[in-house]
Amino acid sequence: MSPAAVGVVTVTYNTGETLRAFLSSLASATGREVDVVVVDNASADPEPARAIATEHGARFLVLDRNVGYGAGIEAGIEELDPEIPFVLASNPDVTFTPGALDELLDRAAAHPEGGAFGPRVLEGDGALYPSARPLPSLRVGLGHALFVRMWPANPWTRVYRATPDVTRERATGWLSGACLLLRRSAYDAIGGFDAEYFMYFEDVDLGARMQKAHWQNVYLPSAIVTHTGAHSTTNDSRAMERVHHQSAYRYLSRKYASWYLLPLRAALRIGLEARSRWLSRSH
Repeated sequence: MSPAAVGVVTVTYNTGETLRAFLSSLASATGREVDVVVVDNASADPEPARAIATEHGARFLVLDRNVGYGAGIEAGIEELDPEIPFVLASNPDVTFTPGALDELLDRAAAHPEGGAFGPRVLEGDGALYPSARPLPSLRVGLGHALFVRMWPANPWTRVYRATPDVTRERATGWLSGACLLLRRSAYDAIGGFDAEYFMYFEDVDLGARMQKAHWQNVYLPSAIVTHTGAHSTTNDSRAMERVHHQSAYRYLSRKYASWYLLPLRAALRIGLEARSRWLSRSH
């Protein structure tokens, strides 16, 4: 029996009915054979999501603890036939326009140099979501991490979220993990998502490692999805502030890992930790 043309993995956490819209739209997104795995990150009650997954012919995997987004995707990929050539990793709060997954796969076939492929992502109100961006520099990454919560329109975040050439198919630094088509051979070659990123920056890190391994991250705007932002991550905003700052430090400290940059890394750790503590107290 031949493997499916594409595997689809999504990760749920107290997601509820959001999953139904994701799976329903997936049915019209491709005419190819698809193997779908829904990974539940230890929700308080996984049974509603299990019922929705079963209704749509998807497999359902319940983890015994919340391992985060990247590790959850990896757990789902491990359930797939390793011969499946492409895997779509997606949040469950994404819906597909008809034919969107087929378009992604067709355009990916035209880019054998590509290891990761991202569609055009729209917000729930139709606005463009910044899904294809350059890899952040120290200045941009640090400025974004420090000021995005208290000053969303800061200049570093504007650069970080900038999406140039939104209508042109092109290589880019990294692609949003909200909806990401992965060439399985490239994904496996770089070791997949780094499980040390619980949430945030795991897609930036993946894009950087794709480039380092000489794979391209390719933006494919002819495939369109909508990211509603309805997926529940946690009810503890303080915990998410800590996670965001930890992920920012992990990415920047690894990018600037030379021994002579030790003072810089120390300053980053102290500054980000101090800001995380301050924001946590203010919530």
